[in-house]
Amino acid sequence: MMESAGEVGPRRRRWSWAVGALIAVLLATAATSRNSPKSPLFGITNKLCPCTGSRKYTGIVEDCCCEYETVDALNKEVLHPILQELVTTPFFRYFRVKLWCDCPFWPDDGMCRLRDCSVCECPESEFPEPFKKPFHGLSADDLKCQEGKPQATVDRTLDSKVFRGWIEVDNPWTYDDETDNAEMTYVNLQLNPERYTGYAGPSARRIWEAIYAENCPKDPSGEFCQEKRVLYKLISGLHSSISIHIASDYLLDETNNLWGENLELLYDRVLRHPERVRNLYFTFLFVLRAVTKAADYLEQAEYNTGNMEEDLKTQSLVRQLVYNPQLQIVCPLPFDEAKLWQGESGPELKQQIQRQFRNISALMDCVGCEKCRLWGKLQVLGLGTALKILFSVDNDNLINQQLQLHRNEVIALANLLNRLSESVKFVHEKGPYVERIMEKKISSYTSKSS
Repeated sequence: MMESAGEVGPRRRRWSWAVGALIAVLLATAATSRNSPKSPLFGITNKLCPCTGSRKYTGIVEDCCCEYETVDALNKEVLHPILQELVTTPFFRYFRVKLWCDCPFWPDDGMCRLRDCSVCECPESEFPEPFKKPFHGLSADDLKCQEGKPQATVDRTLDSKVFRGWIEVDNPWTYDDETDNAEMTYVNLQLNPERYTGYAGPSARRIWEAIYAENCPKDPSGEFCQEKRVLYKLISGLHSSISIHIASDYLLDETNNLWGENLELLYDRVLRHPERVRNLYFTFLFVLRAVTKAADYLEQAEYNTGNMEEDLKTQSLVRQLVYNPQLQIVCPLPFDEAKLWQGESGPELKQQIQRQFRNISALMDCVGCEKCRLWGKLQVLGLGTALKILFSVDNDNLINQQLQLHRNEVIALANLLNRLSESVKFVHEKGPYVERIMEKKISSYTSKSS
């Protein structure tokens, strides 16, 4: 039906106004997009998100209150750059560890086959003077581990005073006795990266089987209670992260010493198991929550290595991490620990899970590869430190239960968070591509076989 001549004018004017308004909105949106990050990070309000289930790589991270998209953007733009710089500072570069311990569960019969498995220990002359306590370490003239590696050295103009502001305390969640100086040695983590070592076979499998079978038990119904589910997911997330670092820095050709990415291994061990990816994100947010909960403690700590310029830089980076405004806006509560240990059985359940995690930390002494043992001990101590921060201090009784951390715990916590950050970033950037490639290969192989 045709419009009458009297109706055409007003309708045209109304349509012209509507089109003009739409164009104005689109132009404003385009202008805003050019001046804002393209990630969803900064479009999220500061309201806490509801803790609901999540789909693969999208939606809410299970048992947490942040979305996968938010975590990826926040990690890439904010957290990963800070952490990468933080772990190279003198304070966070050196880790004190017992490398040679008897396995309390079985004879150590698993030797790795590569020289890359061994750890390059620091001569006493290298690590910062304030770190030194009465300690029987390597000879000061043993410099073999530094040859051709200038990044191992630090400023020798060091303060001779003891490390102020830190006390030596045991962690109730871990097996190691951090006060036993005589058997401890310092290791430069920058010279001993977590990577493929050739450690595999029955010995390596036995470690993970013991961790999962003996220390992550299910209830008779076959289901986890919430607290045990948290422990399982932390171990699974850490396992995923370790696998990712092995796959991302893999010895592709031993004859020519060619290193690179083993994407097939990445897919086989992690990407084709969506729950392992989810548990990686969960573990990252759990440790991040521990760091933010201890923000005041970490900000006020003394990061003294005797190198004033580096120490001020370290303190600034720690402050940027724990008080980051973007983190506080988009993910203010990465994990809500207050919902655990409820009910009459809460204290007993906490002690049970604490014992289980101590067993897991003790199993690190059974790892038959020196470098794997180093990173296993560091990351389990970091996870134990996160558990200590979140569950060993009552929020309602901070005066009577003041948080105390050992220097080594803080170093392990920061390095663990950096490792998890690297894994999350690698999966986010490489995951979709690797999945497409591997699924095509599997589909092609299946077609040829049928």
